[in-house]
Amino acid sequence: MTSRRARQGATLTAVFGVLLVCGAAAGAWGGTAPPLPRRALSADTLPADPSALSPEQAAGLVASGTDRWAAYYSPDDYAEFAQGLDGEYLGVGLTVDRAEDGTTLVAEVQAGSPAAAAALASGDRLLAVDGEAADRLPVTEVVARLRGRAATEGRGERSAGPGSTVVLTVQRPGAAAREVTLRRTVLTTQDVTVDHPAPGVLRISVRAFTSGVGAQVRAAMKHPPQHGVVLDLRGNSGGLLEEAVGAASAFLDGGPVASYLSRGERRELTAAPGGDTTTPLVVLVDGGTMSAAELLAGALQDRCRAVLVGTRTFGKGTVQQPSRLADGSVLELTVGQYFTPAGRSPDGTGLQPDVAATDPAAAAELALRVLSGLAPTPAQR
Repeated sequence: MTSRRARQGATLTAVFGVLLVCGAAAGAWGGTAPPLPRRALSADTLPADPSALSPEQAAGLVASGTDRWAAYYSPDDYAEFAQGLDGEYLGVGLTVDRAEDGTTLVAEVQAGSPAAAAALASGDRLLAVDGEAADRLPVTEVVARLRGRAATEGRGERSAGPGSTVVLTVQRPGAAAREVTLRRTVLTTQDVTVDHPAPGVLRISVRAFTSGVGAQVRAAMKHPPQHGVVLDLRGNSGGLLEEAVGAASAFLDGGPVASYLSRGERRELTAAPGGDTTTPLVVLVDGGTMSAAELLAGALQDRCRAVLVGTRTFGKGTVQQPSRLADGSVLELTVGQYFTPAGRSPDGTGLQPDVAATDPAAAAELALRVLSGLAPTPAQR
């Protein structure tokens, strides 16, 4: 432990009554939280050539539950999934949610989208999609219809492309219902947002590790703030491992980020040199922090680069590999497990934060307090 880190730990001890130290000395990744179920194919039970399976066999393998993270995609579904990883999707720029009373609400409107051009806003009630009552449909089906994917009786699923339209009936609180026609387009996901929650503090929120996210995080760190950075990984369900490694490179000067075992072979993932290693850093995590996001958080924790604040992460520490079947569909199976630089696997147990905070608003505020304890004093500078 460096003398600077020891001083930071002492400061936080005074503030929170907890001792924050690095690595295994703290036992931060032990804990007594009950493990999540672990069901995955081992290397010796994986099909020798998954691509040789029929669609029926692939779907049956997924349905068996042998591999908790197995997935089967139709050709169209996989194309949409791959497009999402590229940071794009076909839609109208709406995020929807189901309220406690069962109504369907607009949760978020993406700037520059068709929904924004139609003056839709967060809090609007979505009454109908193409004439069908939204409240009678699962939220997943509402989203599918907004994106142009809807079930057609007797003909399976119908897909719409860019330029197709969807008719929505919406109602703003206190106003009459209105009907709007939106034209679908290919939109860029906004997986990285940057703001300043306090003077001299930069907050980088990462929703998923899609293509280009690592470069966006590094760009945000080109001009380090005076008092520190909050990296918000709450609700981040993961994504591309290489993008998580790219994000880690913004805060590390080379060295290990993770390793993973795939069919018995160990492979190393390392950060690029030249990252910022001195600006104080706090990482916000919660039960929705998964997979590649856990890999990043675990690396920063293991290497004493950041203090984790929040709740235990989800606990997905496995690697999946897609195989294309003869009809163009795709079977995705678990092929390995990844480990943090200290040799931990978050699979089944998750990562324990250094400072616990269950309430989201309180966690965000606590992150700023922790950051103030990490900031070097004038004498340390």
